[in-house]
Amino acid sequence: MNSIPVVTKNILIINILLFLASLLVVRYGIDLDSYLGLHYFQSDSFNVAQLITYMFMHGGFGHIFFNMFAVWMFGALLERTWGPQRYLSYYLICGIGAGLIQMGVAYLRIRSIERGLSPDLVSLVYNEGAGVLASHQNYTNLRMAELNIMINSTTIGASGAVFGILLGFGMLFPNERLFIFPLPLPIKAKYFVAGYALIELYSGVVNNPGDNVAHFAHLGGMIFGLILILYWRKKDRGHGYYYR
Repeated sequence: MNSIPVVTKNILIINILLFLASLLVVRYGIDLDSYLGLHYFQSDSFNVAQLITYMFMHGGFGHIFFNMFAVWMFGALLERTWGPQRYLSYYLICGIGAGLIQMGVAYLRIRSIERGLSPDLVSLVYNEGAGVLASHQNYTNLRMAELNIMINSTTIGASGAVFGILLGFGMLFPNERLFIFPLPLPIKAKYFVAGYALIELYSGVVNNPGDNVAHFAHLGGMIFGLILILYWRKKDRGHGYYYR
């Protein structure tokens, strides 16, 4: 990893070590995903540090492989362009922003579900729902079951920060051509990023409960990345930072 910039290298190392640790300690009844993953802010398991720690946890080999591949492929280039300090700030802010957007959307959906339930049933879910899920069960009332999942589910993964990286790459190198399987022809980075954002927006709005993907967290990473890059462009105008 000598040729990999220092921040990118350490992001890869930390993610891989925590992924391996999560596989090891689960044998002893310790669920690192539950401790370090991001819980809804009204959950008893929530703490503010999870807005950072959640982005270093992953749910399987495919999950961590594709995220770390993107960090290595695109993040290293951004770090070489911006420098380690700015790149680290960008990565963390995009990840934190993704978590905040995810919770904000969850809040709106939760309030919508609660309007279709009596106060007693809502209180029951808040008080007992986590225990119900821990026993690998859920409520037969579909609204209660959906509310329980929204309140007590855990978000993990670097995808929000990774989508911020993709947005950054698309803005700094908009005309770079990427070969994306299964497309037969290369596509410019700006079109790839815009298309991916539209797919995530559609998937988030459709809200298929079975896909277990935090689509709005992905969009949140892009949104915070866009805001940060536009701020830096304004701040650095005439100071020699490389933008296209």
